Formats: sequence, structure tokens, C-alpha cells
Amino acid sequence: MTTRRTLFTILSLAAVAPLAACNARGPVATLAQDDEAAWYTGMMPDKPYDVPLVDTNRLEPKYRRQVVSYKGPERPGTLVVDIDNRQLALVQEDGTALQYGVGVGKLGFSWKGQATVGRKGVWPDWSPTTTMVSLNPDLPRTQKGGVDNPLGARALYLHQNGRDILFRIHGTNEPWSIGEQLSSGCIRMLNEDIVDLYERVPVGATVLVKRNGKYRV
Repeated sequence: MTTRRTLFTILSLAAVAPLAACNARGPVATLAQDDEAAWYTGMMPDKPYDVPLVDTNRLEPKYRRQVVSYKGPERPGTLVVDIDNRQLALVQEDGTALQYGVGVGKLGFSWKGQATVGRKGVWPDWSPTTTMVSLNPDLPRTQKGGVDNPLGARALYLHQNGRDILFRIHGTNEPWSIGEQLSSGCIRMLNEDIVDLYERVPVGATVLVKRNGKYRV
């Protein structure tokens, strides 16, 4: 059953959400509650929680979901994350890509390489890594999925050689961080965008995370 919280309640929860390995706040995200509420325009039905919808006019046009021409060598169905440009592209069959704006890892936390989508989660729970707990012992050891969870509405869990590498492509309750370099390495998206991407990407899909145009060292 869909939870019928008001948007005000949702934003109040988001404002006090614990900070996570995949969703660390920075100076750009220090907003008053009224400023946070101004980012939202309504709700999208989902289960077990409705998804708060963002006013995408607040984002730079290049960070809004759109179809773009794509001339790269990657096969259709490949996810290509451009760390420098803060964009994620899902390569299509017809020489185009579906492009989304993303937030990326802050200096010293971002990475590049090739991975696969090892599993997918709907309103996933979040647990901090050992490193995050060592840096901040007050972090909760686990947080149930929900509108105040740093992983947002969906998560794609990245694997290499069959092992979880602890990096995710996931939603966020901090939409103002899209286009920024603030996370602890994960790739964050608007919740409505990760819901859209989740439905398009199967387990096993290839993910290339590029920096300086390259995903190989």
C-alpha cells in the first residue's frame, strides 16, 4: 500500500536524514527547509512510497533527462558514466543515448573502471561501509529504505568479477547535488530518473565509468 505522506513531511525527513557513504552532504547541500521544499513539485505514485518529483527547471539543461546523439563505440544497453561532465548515458540501438544528469564522488572518492549491474533494489536499505563508520562512528549501522534514505527510490549495485564493489548508481533525496562532486564515490540521480533507468537496465548490463574520457587506468 502506497504511503500517503505529505510532501512537507517527506522533505522534513529528508532534511534530517543521516549522511551515507553514497550521499554525503557538502556546502552546496546546506539548505533551509523552505529552500528544500521549493525543489519539489508533487508526487509520482510508487510502492511502498510515493516518489517526490523535482522541479527540473532548477537544474542546468544538460542535467535534465533527454535523448542525445551518441557516436561512441559502446554497444546498445551499455551504461556510460562521464565523471567530468556529470552525465550518465544509456546507449540505444539507433545512434542515440538516453542521457541523465548525475552527482559524482568528491575528490579522492571518485573512481573509474568497468563493472556490471550485479543486482537491483527497490527502495533499498542502506548500510555504511567499514571505512565510513571509522570516519563517523555515529552513523547508523543500517537504515531501512524510504524517502529519507540516502539511496533513494532505486539502486543498481555494481559488481566486478562477481563481487560487490560497494559502489551504486542510486537515487537521492538531495536533488540540488545533481551536477556536483559531493558523494563518497557512488553515482546519484534524481529519484524519478533512477526509477526510469531501473526499468530499462537488466542485471548483467555493462557499466563504464569514465574520467578524462577513459575508463581504463
